[in-house]
Order: sequence, then structure tokens, then C-alpha cells
Amino acid sequence: MLRIVLRLADPAEWIEVFDPRDGTVFVASAAPPALGTDVRIDLTCGDEGPRVILRGQVMGHRAGGQGGEDGDGADDDRRPGFLAALGPSEREKVNYLNGFVRGGLLDLRSHRRLPVRLPVTYGGIKGPCESFTRDLNDQGAFVLTDEPLPEDAEVHLLVTLPGRPQPLSVVGVVSHTVVPEDEDVPGMGIVFRRSDAERAEVKAAVDALEKAFLACELPEDTLA
Repeated sequence: MLRIVLRLADPAEWIEVFDPRDGTVFVASAAPPALGTDVRIDLTCGDEGPRVILRGQVMGHRAGGQGGEDGDGADDDRRPGFLAALGPSEREKVNYLNGFVRGGLLDLRSHRRLPVRLPVTYGGIKGPCESFTRDLNDQGAFVLTDEPLPEDAEVHLLVTLPGRPQPLSVVGVVSHTVVPEDEDVPGMGIVFRRSDAERAEVKAAVDALEKAFLACELPEDTLA
């Protein structure tokens, strides 16, 4: 997989390079990779924005010196580069970036979903299972698994957070499931059930995680 570094000087540039109509990201490049190349895009969003790893495949090239369809000759349309199509696994990262650059998502604490990959152990039907989160927020998490528990099942989670000596212990209920046949990332969404004390602990843990995420201080494997 080809690794590409994409640094946006201003978070607002994300709106210019991402096309929500087809889920593609434009990367300026004088020598774009061949069509069909699998790419890893290391995206940094401004000086104080998050670092996010996006995976996709080159599906188009753009020649330099061309203006936009409306003839305004926008800079991005003049620069040569390539379009990378992102897969379903990148959806939460894109959602987070969209909220971040629009300046609202981070204030809605109950709705933020940090696109982080954290080790998690949970009680499966056949015993303890080890997996990873796709995202995490104050209210719950999405856990990757090919064999999700039934909806409404209660589950105990131990989530390993970077820099925290003990895992975060939470109990939740499976709110929805995605199976491999759905042609999406398989797993299960879990809504936490918490007392007031547990709610405060989860909020503090997610606050610290988000601070590290925005400061680009999280370990590489949490951004996978």
C-alpha cells in the first residue's frame, strides 16, 4: 500500500478536497499513482487539527491547468493530482472530519464519535472475545466483529486507552449490528449503561482521548 502525506494548511480545505457525492478525496500530486493503486493517506488537518489515516484506492487522475466546470479556474482544479475512493471502513473518520471543520461536532459531546482503533475485550457467546473499536464516544462504541451479539444483548466491555494503566470498564447494550453480508464493516454498535459516577469517568476518558487525538499525540496503531 502506497503511503501519501496530505497536509491541509486550514481545516476548511477538507471541504475542498473531499467530495461527499462519491466519497473521494483529491490529493495534489505531480506524479499520481497508477489507477487501482491502494493508498494510505496520512491527513493532518491544520496546525491544531487531528491526524487521520484514510485508506482508499486511486480511481481517477486530474490533469493540471484545467478550471472548474463553472469556469472559475479554482486552484484545486488547476493542480494535477488523483482521486482516491474511500471504503466503508473510513466512514466514521470522514464524519468526524466533517464535523470538525464545520465547527459544531466537538461541542455536541453526546454525538462526537472519535475515529480511533482501541483494543477491546468483551463477553461473547462462546466466552471472552478480543477485538477493536471503530469509534468511541460518551454514549457508546462500535466494536468490529464478524459475529456480533444479538440486538438488545447486554455486554461488558474492557476498552484499553493509551496512557491509562487500567482498561475502561463499561456495560452496554447492543443497539444495532452489521454482518459481512451487509457489504459494510461488520460489527456491533453498543450503547453504554452507566451510573452518574461511571458517566463522569467515561466523559473524562473520552475528553483526554480527544485532546490527544487533536494534538496528534495518539500512538500510530490507534489511527489504523
